[in-house]
Amino acid sequence: MDPTRRKILTTGAAATAIAARQRVFAQEAAPGTGARFYEKGSVRIAYQEAGSGFPLLLIAGGGLNSTLAGLATMPFNPVEEFKGEYRCVFADLRNANRGESAGPLEIDRPWDSFADDHLGLMDHLGIDKFMVLGFCIGGPFIWNLLKRAPNRVVAAVPAQPVGFRPEAPNVMYDGSMTSWVPQFLKRRPDVTKETVEKFLTKMFRTDADFVFTVSRDFVRCCQTPVLIMPDDVPSHPLAVAMECAMLAPKAEVSMYPWKEPKERIPLAVRQAHSFLKAHRPA
Repeated sequence: MDPTRRKILTTGAAATAIAARQRVFAQEAAPGTGARFYEKGSVRIAYQEAGSGFPLLLIAGGGLNSTLAGLATMPFNPVEEFKGEYRCVFADLRNANRGESAGPLEIDRPWDSFADDHLGLMDHLGIDKFMVLGFCIGGPFIWNLLKRAPNRVVAAVPAQPVGFRPEAPNVMYDGSMTSWVPQFLKRRPDVTKETVEKFLTKMFRTDADFVFTVSRDFVRCCQTPVLIMPDDVPSHPLAVAMECAMLAPKAEVSMYPWKEPKERIPLAVRQAHSFLKAHRPA
């Protein structure tokens, strides 16, 4: 057999075996996690639901390691806070190391691939219009959802949102290389380090600015009500959060700081409740 053809066949067989092992692992893990799965092509997304009422998509922080379990470690647990009034939907991010979701790295459209997963999951659940609350990397995800599905997202809450910090332009890239890449490559020997670097470069270095996923002109014209809960750490620049609040015509801002002292958190959560209730369709 031609050596090149043998290499291609061997690589393909290895990738198929890895995908099969991942699927078996996810199926076996499901009873313990309570997760269900949405599948589309080569993408498999683990998700959960809690509560009832108008749909509310929840996105945990943690960068590319965002998982549904991670919601319990956020400054407040949005599942516990909102499941009494809303149908909460939450999922593991595609390829998060401690999650059960998996799929290809779409190096030419990383942000849109995650939006595909969020919107595809809502389609799978028969949900048309919904609200969304997301922490950290959920900020760029939310702005992309507002761009991709402006008639579906009726209100949004970016909490401690990620943004581009000019004085530290590689914060998100370097953080992902440290916290996500090593374990991901161990789990996915079918993916090369070069592919991962291209993926992260497209996400965080190519035309890096503002909130990564949309322009200032988009935010200036966005008619979706938005409650911004600012933060100010290297990956969550206060300046970007406040610029979004000033540009977006229907934006509101929580108190700042709202995470410290911890006695302030219930007040910020109360504002989130009021905001979502005010914009929840009848």
